[in-house]
Amino acid sequence: MTEPGFEEAPQVDLRTDRAHSARVYDYLLGGKTNFPADREVGDRVIADLPGVRADATAARAVMHRMVRRLAEVHGVRQFLDVGTGIPTAPNLHEIVQAVDPACRVVYVDNDPIVLAHSRALLTSTPEGRTAYVQGDLREPERFLGDPGVTATLDLGRPVALTLVNIVHFLSDEAAHPPVRTLLDALPAGSFLALSAGTADIAPERTATASRRYAEAGITLHFRSRERVERFFTGLEMDDPGVVLIDDWHPEPAGAPAPGEDKVSVYGGVGRKV
Repeated sequence: MTEPGFEEAPQVDLRTDRAHSARVYDYLLGGKTNFPADREVGDRVIADLPGVRADATAARAVMHRMVRRLAEVHGVRQFLDVGTGIPTAPNLHEIVQAVDPACRVVYVDNDPIVLAHSRALLTSTPEGRTAYVQGDLREPERFLGDPGVTATLDLGRPVALTLVNIVHFLSDEAAHPPVRTLLDALPAGSFLALSAGTADIAPERTATASRRYAEAGITLHFRSRERVERFFTGLEMDDPGVVLIDDWHPEPAGAPAPGEDKVSVYGGVGRKV
């Protein structure tokens, strides 16, 4: 169910004259909620890194696999998705509520256009609940106490924190403290599901793509496998650990063919003990 009395999203300045990472990602996924500034960046990145669309699609697919496994195998019934992005069906709550209709999901994003589309994130089953909170990963204290979080999730019970393709927009110094703050706010038995871009696979092309994003004011911080593993320090890793996301519990039909290029994204799931 949605919150009673939920009102239409307020009028906000979408700042469509400048590229935003969520809208560029939407364009790479083939979505329609993007604007000329976003498409210009996307086209330049595609020209320099032709596999970037496959990376975006694979990151979305691994999120589906991660949360389905968390619900089916690990019995998680609460999810906190930070850096939600523009709604793309199926959304996270649709995946987990197909496992158990009573699952509860809170979406968090700082892009005003996600707020404008937030009703698509609030189509919960009657048994469950969803909420959308305007917030920024860099300031977790500001949204952890939001009524949308506290009324939807029981922070005394395990929660899966999902950070899909968001930390590579932050440096280590900017990303690790808020991720740790969020994990510290969750009880034992909670999980972190995270994916992040890497330059390990195609360093030269990735560096060029980074420059294209930087030209639009968007900074990327690609990480090695070891640097991605740092986010899981102190957590008990789910099999197979931090791996390239095409190797993280691939669907039989989705496994890459021998010799096929790997995506430039690492991912993993860890449990707080």
